[in-house]
Amino acid sequence: MAFTAKDVQALREKTGVGMMDCKKALTEAEGNMERAVELLRERGLAAAAKKAGRIAAEGVVFSTVEGSVGVVVEVNAETDFVAKNADFMAFVQAVAKTIMAENPADVDALLSKTIAGGKDTVEEVLREKILVIGENMKIRRFARYEGANISYVHGGGRIGVLVNFETDLAGKPGFEVYAKDIAMQIAAAGPVYVAKEDVSDEVIAKEKEILTAQAINEGKPQNIAEKMVAGRIGKYYKEVCLLEQPFVKDADQSVAQYTDATAKSLGGSIKVVKFSRFEKGEGLEKKEENFADEVASMMK
Repeated sequence: MAFTAKDVQALREKTGVGMMDCKKALTEAEGNMERAVELLRERGLAAAAKKAGRIAAEGVVFSTVEGSVGVVVEVNAETDFVAKNADFMAFVQAVAKTIMAENPADVDALLSKTIAGGKDTVEEVLREKILVIGENMKIRRFARYEGANISYVHGGGRIGVLVNFETDLAGKPGFEVYAKDIAMQIAAAGPVYVAKEDVSDEVIAKEKEILTAQAINEGKPQNIAEKMVAGRIGKYYKEVCLLEQPFVKDADQSVAQYTDATAKSLGGSIKVVKFSRFEKGEGLEKKEENFADEVASMMK
C-alpha cells in the first residue's frame, strides 16, 4: 500500500516521532498506519516522543578545553538527580567531544552527527538515553571556540563558562591563573558584553530612555534628569561589560586594569575576545507542583 507525505505528517502528529522515523515505519508497514504505530512503539520511539512533551529545565552545563578547541554545552533533563547519573554525564561529555570534532553549525546539525566514540547519531543516542533514564532530555545550546581558551564549571554544572583570548602568553602558568580568574569573574558577575564598544547604539538609547524616565519619576526636572543619566550609563557599563566591571578579587581595579597589569607583568599581550556563560535552565519554564497536586495527578 502506497503512502503520501500527508500520511507521514499524520503519523508524526499521532506519535510525536520524527519525520524520518515515521517515513521508515510507514515504508516497513507498507503504508498501514496502525502497523506503523505498532512498529514505532515496539522500537520505543513513541515512548520517547511522549516524554519529549515534558518540561526539561534541569540537567547540567559542561565546559571543557582540549588543545586549541573549547566547548560549553547545556543538556537539560527533568530533574537535577540526572546530573548525578554517570550514564547521563558520559553522554554529555560525548556530546562535547562531538562538537569539538565536527564543529556543527547549530543543535539541529549536531543531532545528525555521529556521536564521538560511537556509531549512532547524537539524536539516536539521545533518544536511547530518554528511554533508559526515563526523563525527557534535550541538548539546548552550545558554543565552540578555537584558539586560546579557558573553561570553568561552577556549582556542579549549574553555570558553565568558556572564554576565548587573543594572546602570546598561552601556556604560561601566570596566564592560566589570570584566565581562570576571568572565567570565575564571568560566572559570578554575569556580564553580557566584553567591552563598552560591543554595546549597540540601540541598546544604549533604550537604556537612556529608561533611566531618564526613572529620574523624572523620582521627581527630577527634565534637564537634571538628562544630566543624571550620563552618570547612570557609566554604572550600567560596569554592570554589563566585563572589562568595566570591578575585579571580584580586588574591587579597587577593573577587569581591564587587571588584564593590562597581568600582560605587563608576564611580558606579553592579552585581549579578551569573547565568552559564553550558560546558566542551567535560565529562561526556561520550570514545572512547579505541590504534593497535593502530585498525588491528585497520580490518581487520575
